Amino acid sequence: MLDTLSWSNSWTIAIAVNTVLLGIAWFLPKKLLTPLGYLNALILGVLVWGTLGWRGYVVVLFYFLVGSGLTFVAMEQKEAEGIAEERSGMRGAGNVWSSALTATICAIATLFFPSPIKELFVLGYVASFCTKLSDTTASEVGKAYGKTTYLITTLKSVPRGTEGAVSLEGTLAGAIASVILAVIAWAIGMISAIGIIWCVIAAFIATTVESLIGATLESRLTWLTNDIVNFINTVIGAIAAILLAYIF
Repeated sequence: MLDTLSWSNSWTIAIAVNTVLLGIAWFLPKKLLTPLGYLNALILGVLVWGTLGWRGYVVVLFYFLVGSGLTFVAMEQKEAEGIAEERSGMRGAGNVWSSALTATICAIATLFFPSPIKELFVLGYVASFCTKLSDTTASEVGKAYGKTTYLITTLKSVPRGTEGAVSLEGTLAGAIASVILAVIAWAIGMISAIGIIWCVIAAFIATTVESLIGATLESRLTWLTNDIVNFINTVIGAIAAILLAYIF
């Protein structure tokens, strides 16, 4: 009975917290999401809090705030060069779920599996957001401050914003971002200390594969949109971290 009440209270809190926070965000002068983006972010937030509690919510909130903030860095410069995110950086429903669907699946899976499998899905949840934050940071920092960008398949210099291009500045920034988020997840008790290493390695593997996909397949396959590539990126990150933890 107590477990049922606790479970029910968790979802009630999830709905209340997300309604209040997104209600505040809705009336802020600077919009981070489209109207549909806010609705889908509400669904995402409720699912995360309801399954993983406030700790899981801290992770997704940190990703969202930092990732969105980086989008607006040097926005005028990026818009002038034609490499800025569409809608002046506002995220839509597709952006929300391409970034967070993998994490949501991992979060929901924790309801159906006992330990130690449950902890592997929690690790996958954290790793997916470490991966996406690393990718977003590397991309936005690279477009804003990358002095030289190279196509990952040929290492030839290409214009900033080219699909599959990487820069030293962006790569380092992305790695640092994944470390920070993994450390936060460890500090609040979501993952172990060794889990930090698995998340960072997984993020590096996934973002490298994502760049390879961008350089080789994204422009050739019409169905392979940026949202789908982002989803694949997070899937690789989550699976890589889970496999590393399971094997080692």
